[in-house]
Amino acid sequence: MASERDARRRAYLDKAATEIDALTARGVRMGGNAFSAVLLVKGELSEAEKSGEPAFSGADGAALRASLERLGYPPEDWEWLLAVDAADEPLDATLMREAVCALDPATLVCCDEAAAALLREAYADELAALESLDEALLTPGAIAYVLGMRVLNLGGFAAALADPHEKQVMWARLKRIPPLGEPF
Repeated sequence: MASERDARRRAYLDKAATEIDALTARGVRMGGNAFSAVLLVKGELSEAEKSGEPAFSGADGAALRASLERLGYPPEDWEWLLAVDAADEPLDATLMREAVCALDPATLVCCDEAAAALLREAYADELAALESLDEALLTPGAIAYVLGMRVLNLGGFAAALADPHEKQVMWARLKRIPPLGEPF
């Protein structure tokens, strides 16, 4: 029984690695724990990130990691995806959707308007079917449920770090997405 379980686990890992490698070959940039509950999506890169620094390695990444840990997420339980390619051009909406599906998060956090705009395009049909206009438009602070994912648009997280009031707004938004717990 253990060998069957190990074989199944290996098949899941191999499938994920193959999908991630294929997405990377097509220009998708992502990192972190690919089996995480939280996916952070960013489209507005800092100058350091544009110059080759890893995504979320600056103040925004430190603040997001600290916030997620404070909410109760394990420190390793997050992954990131950039909404732009290496040339700083937006990903194709279909490619973005494919990347999100491959990573399969329970919670997706748009860190800025560029990420939210691409998600709106990638999930236009699903968002249009939502009853709440705020959810359908991914209004900052609203939580939309799309194909089983909670989607939260923070609305400019990195820029908010310079203003104490805006930092509190971001924290209030993040507190709306605590860990979901076990599904059973």
